[in-house]
Amino acid sequence: MSRIGKLPISIPAGVTVTVQDSVVSVKGPKGTLNQKINPNISVVVEDGHVVVNRPDDEKESRSQHGLYRALIHNMIVGVSEGYKKVLELVGVGYRVSNQGQVLELALGYTHNIFLALPSEIKVETKSERNQNPIIILESADKQLIGQVCAKIRSFREPEPYKGKGVRFQGEAVRRKAGKSAGKK
Repeated sequence: MSRIGKLPISIPAGVTVTVQDSVVSVKGPKGTLNQKINPNISVVVEDGHVVVNRPDDEKESRSQHGLYRALIHNMIVGVSEGYKKVLELVGVGYRVSNQGQVLELALGYTHNIFLALPSEIKVETKSERNQNPIIILESADKQLIGQVCAKIRSFREPEPYKGKGVRFQGEAVRRKAGKSAGKK
C-alpha cells in the first residue's frame, strides 16, 4: 500500500471538496481548482476527510494512488492558504517591473524581456536601493506557480562563477573557482 496514498486528507474550515464524473473540484477562500483523475482511482469525501483508494495492486494503480492524493492535498492547501514564491535577480543592472500581469525583465541582454503572466497569479515586484530586485508570485495553483517560476528562471539561470542570474530567495548556488593566476 502506498504510504502517501493511504493517508487521509483533512478538509479545513471554509473549503468544500466535490467529486463528480472523475473530476475533483476544491473550492475555498483563495479560489477554485479542478483536477481530472483516472476513473480507476476512487476519491471519497467523508466526515471532513478525503480518502483516495485504488482498485488493485498493479503498478499503474500503485503509482497513481499516491500521485492523485498529493495533487488533491496540494489543491486543498492552495485554496485555503495559497502558495508564495520569491525570486531574486542577482547581477549588476538586472531590473524588474510589472504593469498589471505583464512582467518586464532587464537581465543583461540587448532587449528587455516581457512575460505575460496568467490571471490566476498575483505578481509584485520590489526594487530597493543596495538590494537585489525581487519578484513575489502568489497563487492557489502549485503546479502553475512552479511552472511560471521555472520559466522566469530559465531566462538567466544562476551561473557558478559569479553567481549572477535569477534564483529563488535563499537558494544556495554552488560556486566554482575561476582560472588560476598564472603558471608556477
